Amino acid sequence: MAAPRVPRRAVRVIVEATPKRAFASALDWPGWCRGARDERAALDQLADHAARYAVVAQAAGLAFGVGEFAVIERLPGSATTDFGAPATPAAAEAEPLSAAGARRLEALISAAWAAFDEVVASAPPSLRKGPRGGGRDRDAMAGHVLAAENAYARKLGVRVPEPHVGEAAAIGAQRKAVLAGLRAGLRAPADSRGWLPRYAARRIAWHVLDHAWEMENRTER
Repeated sequence: MAAPRVPRRAVRVIVEATPKRAFASALDWPGWCRGARDERAALDQLADHAARYAVVAQAAGLAFGVGEFAVIERLPGSATTDFGAPATPAAAEAEPLSAAGARRLEALISAAWAAFDEVVASAPPSLRKGPRGGGRDRDAMAGHVLAAENAYARKLGVRVPEPHVGEAAAIGAQRKAVLAGLRAGLRAPADSRGWLPRYAARRIAWHVLDHAWEMENRTER
C-alpha cells in the first residue's frame, strides 16, 4: 500500500531515556515509537518512520499528520530500555480516555496487527541477516510476537492459551482478549502489577510494528 500524503500537525511526544538508549513515542499514536542512542536520534528516527506509520493510521480510518514534535514528558529509562523496549508509563497515559478515544486505540492496534499479518504473509521463510549476522527468521519472529502478546495480555488481567504461528482462530482469540483487557482497564485502574491501557496500547502496537518493519527491512528484494 502506498503511503498517504502526510500533512503537518504538532505531535505530542514522550521520551524515555538512559545514558545508553532513548525511545521517542507519539502519545496519541500508539505504535509510532522509535529507539536510538539518544533523544535527538530517537526523534529523528520517529520522523523517518512517519510515512510508514501513516499507512497504519490510514488503515485505521484516521487522518494522520506530522509537524513539530512537542516533548511533553521526559522519563527515566531502565534496564528494559537499554535492552531495547520502551518500559516506563508516562503521567499523560493516566489521563482519562473517552469511549471514542478507546475505540481509536483499538482501531490503531488492530491496524498494526493487520500490517504485521500482511508483512508475514509476503515475507520469505528466511530473512536477510542483521549487521552482526543474527536476527530471527519469519516464523520465529511471528512466534515471538505472539508469545510477547500473551504476556502483555496478563498485564491487562487477561489469561488466554498462547497461540502458535498459523493458528488463525487462536491468534484471533488472543487479540480479542487483549482488546477486552484494554476496555476493562479503562473502567478500573490497573493495580501495581498491571499496565495502564494507554501504555499497554503503546507497548503492544510498538512491538508489533517494530517487528513488522524489521521483517520488511530484512526481506530480500
